Amino acid sequence: MRFLALATLLALACGPAAALSLPDWLGFGVQASAPAGPPRPVVSVIVDDRDVDARWIPGVVEARTQVQLGFQTLGRMIARPVDLGDQVAAGDLLAQLSTDDLAATTRAAGAALDAADVQNRTALAKLERTQALAERNVASDAQLEQAQQEASAAAAAVEQARSQLLQAEDAEGLARMTAPFAGVVSAVFEAPGAVVGAGAPVVQLSAQDTPEVVIDLPEQALVGLAPGAEFTVWHRTDTTVEIAAVLDRVDPMADSATRTRRLYLSLPPDAPFRLGALVRARFGSVDAPSLSLPAEALVATDGLPFVWRVIRTDGGAQVEQVPVQAAAPFRGRVSITHGLDAGDEIVIRGVKSLAPGQPVGRRLEP
Repeated sequence: MRFLALATLLALACGPAAALSLPDWLGFGVQASAPAGPPRPVVSVIVDDRDVDARWIPGVVEARTQVQLGFQTLGRMIARPVDLGDQVAAGDLLAQLSTDDLAATTRAAGAALDAADVQNRTALAKLERTQALAERNVASDAQLEQAQQEASAAAAAVEQARSQLLQAEDAEGLARMTAPFAGVVSAVFEAPGAVVGAGAPVVQLSAQDTPEVVIDLPEQALVGLAPGAEFTVWHRTDTTVEIAAVLDRVDPMADSATRTRRLYLSLPPDAPFRLGALVRARFGSVDAPSLSLPAEALVATDGLPFVWRVIRTDGGAQVEQVPVQAAAPFRGRVSITHGLDAGDEIVIRGVKSLAPGQPVGRRLEP
């Protein structure tokens, strides 16, 4: 009986504790951490000089030296032996005015000079007689002063007539328009038979020794672009011949309608382009191609741009932060001027969630 009572007390003492205990499979104890998954894949691009067709800029070949030529006198043009596209040498005849009216003007000026000279001799003779009479107190001082004034006026009239004759002779000599330098006739404004005014353009002459390409770019595309920058130019119908060009100057004012700035690219003298040819240009040269990236690949820290470059080895891949120098975005892309090499793999998606040295997985095409 005593043993039975003791067993009952032990059961009552241990029963609640046993009832409150939880099975091992429901325990909240410390468990081992789950194994980490594989590194996430990245969307990236390989930096190279691809997509040339998406980055070319249209341009026109022009001459750096070109002038509009006109006559310095009014007249009727009777000849224009050159036409649009003709090549001329320095001193060749470009146009000629009728000399009939000019010759008549010259003859009239010569006759006026002769008449002024006669009046001048008459005034001088009268002055000599008046002086002689004044010495004998026959002529008054008023008569002497009048004779002196007439002589001075006659001498001035001679000088005026001589000047008009010289102007008429010069005008007659300016009836021939000659080429001031060798070049090509790039524009024609007047035809033979037309009456042209002094200074009115008749033809436009362009030199062929200094060809250049003219292109237009928006303001934001000029950031980081300085004179001396290299371009590559090719004809729109022949992509096999590429010519190196150098940025010579940029118009200081933007076009009021398109808000673009005009760039002038100097070409070598032996460039196989005719004046007026339609060409295409792109940043960079053949030996040093221009590298570009999608604009979303750039990240800025303290105002300094950088990109995430993927370094792949046999043991895996990780990203590193690479500072770069880039131009302003243009057509959704940016030109990289410093910091990257052709063949680098650059992340373009999720660039703000990466950290230096972070492992990454396989590469995905954008």
